Amino acid sequence: MRSAFCKFMARDYLSAIRKKSKWLERLLIMTISRTQSSRELADLIARFATEDGDHPTIIPGLSVHRRSATGVKACGSYKPSLALIAQGAKEVLLGDNIYRYGGADYLLTAIDLPVTTQIVEATTEKPYLSMTFQIDTARIAGLVELVEKQTGSAAPSARGMEVSVVTPELQDTAIRLLRLLDREADIPALLPLIEQELVYRLLTGPESGRLRQIAMADSQSYQVSRACAWLKEHYARPLKIEELANRVSMSVSSLHHHFKSITAMSPMQYQKQLRLQEARRLMLEEMLDAGSAGHQVGYDSQSQFSREYARQFGEPPLRDVGRVRRSLLDRLTGGVEMLSEG
Repeated sequence: MRSAFCKFMARDYLSAIRKKSKWLERLLIMTISRTQSSRELADLIARFATEDGDHPTIIPGLSVHRRSATGVKACGSYKPSLALIAQGAKEVLLGDNIYRYGGADYLLTAIDLPVTTQIVEATTEKPYLSMTFQIDTARIAGLVELVEKQTGSAAPSARGMEVSVVTPELQDTAIRLLRLLDREADIPALLPLIEQELVYRLLTGPESGRLRQIAMADSQSYQVSRACAWLKEHYARPLKIEELANRVSMSVSSLHHHFKSITAMSPMQYQKQLRLQEARRLMLEEMLDAGSAGHQVGYDSQSQFSREYARQFGEPPLRDVGRVRRSLLDRLTGGVEMLSEG
């Protein structure tokens, strides 16, 4: 009796070991495959971004980015997009929220947002490598309907920008998108299919709620996106909240609430960031003086412009622009500071 029991226990124990061994084997295979995919993603980006900077590609909306050193904070505007880092790490400041993401993460931006960015992990031996693919939210409404029939509605994310872990499926789709750069003749036929699959992966991901909402014309997220688009086009005009609310068919209180929930700032703060970023660009790229740049973006008071500029960038306009120009001269590639980064 005792011998039979011992044999039974032994068989059970061996069976458990075999099951665990198979599970560990599958896990090892998955890990190796994931590592190989991550290496291929980095190699593809490095091949199309041979020098530091932001590099558009022959595929519309797709760009690759490389930095060989960490840099100071830079300002820019993010459009609806997927940003996927293959190597290194980056921080994005939206309002008071800091989003840090690296090689295992992606940043999903669902709406136009003025941000401050900084590369926080990059060396010459192991440069920062990333890709960005812009999303046309007007083209994905039909796909949203299909996804919601399959999975149900998703709760909107708190912000119009979220960081999430890259899934093997999303990484594989991104790799196939980059591989198309080597087969230009295949782009017209295959790009629409890969683009649809990429958007599908994002719409079924854990942070898809806000992107789904913005694609639906009757949602409050969509109305806020219209408000953002209007502010981007008319940032130099005096802002009247009542007029903006009427334009997007929202009450003033609803606009304030949902606008801040999605963008992490009020409409007035959003407009201010757009103005200051454009003024900085005008001084750096078009060589305007501070007074002319401030006036062109909508400031009637030079002193107010200087105060708000210093609050945003840490220094008054003349000092800040002089420092950035010296930095750009020291590094001819512009690797330390860019007006926008991928």
